[in-house]
Amino acid sequence: MNVAEKKLTDGNSDIFVISAPSGAGKSTLIKRLLDCIDGLSFSVSYTTRPPRAGEIDGREYFFIDDAAFDAMLAKDGFVEWVQVYQRRYGTSRAWIQSQVDSGLDVLLDLETAGARRVKEMFPEAILIFVAPPSAKALADRLKGRGNDADEQIFLRLQYAKHEMEQWKRYDYLIINDDLEAAFESFKSILISARASRSRMARSVRMALDTF
Repeated sequence: MNVAEKKLTDGNSDIFVISAPSGAGKSTLIKRLLDCIDGLSFSVSYTTRPPRAGEIDGREYFFIDDAAFDAMLAKDGFVEWVQVYQRRYGTSRAWIQSQVDSGLDVLLDLETAGARRVKEMFPEAILIFVAPPSAKALADRLKGRGNDADEQIFLRLQYAKHEMEQWKRYDYLIINDDLEAAFESFKSILISARASRSRMARSVRMALDTF
């Protein structure tokens, strides 16, 4: 039984995928959500890019070289993988399987191509897109981080336009103009999904059997 079949038959967990252009505030939203929502597992992707200052292997990413990435590909070890800025990123198939088997909700932080692949494998996956209020706001945030040169910021803005053009593929859209409002929208999506008919059907049937 593959992961998709397992997920479809038990109905006890959901897969959430969040995407956003770099600098849109996605990481901040994710961190706040993980601090206040129980039963949610956050996927740590594998990547061939080197760690940035302050990043720790196994927390932000699993940092591996190209040879190790190729070995995982050869064993069909990724649910999805993508190449961005000459670096590769992938989500472990075994990790997804273990979380779903445990009945936990899974949160994936993926760019748009990866989100599309997950949706193809898990049609019931819930896709969430976080957008900046404008190109200028995004540029200001990227410059404020101080991590990228002007040329790199220009490339990120060009890619951000491509990502935002994919918005129709997503189930929920959040404009991160105000962080508090954006976070409340993000949290509400997960809380609402946990009260869905497919999630609560078993509990309601058990309650009904007591009458």
